[in-house]
Amino acid sequence: MDLHPPLTPVFLTQREVADLLRVPVRTVEDWRLTRSGPPWVKLGRHVRYEQAELLAWVKEHRHG
Repeated sequence: MDLHPPLTPVFLTQREVADLLRVPVRTVEDWRLTRSGPPWVKLGRHVRYEQAELLAWVKEHRHG
């Protein structure tokens, strides 16, 4: 018996990512266009960021 059900990934919009990181939406867009930001997926016309991958990306860019 599995006591821990599988977690459903949480996907964030560009606006939600910008709000979470306290940066302008344009910065998140620039990161995506230059492929210098967190990993993203395109679902139809929509760009989404998996929350776990975003937090891992932030950890990788931590200084100090």
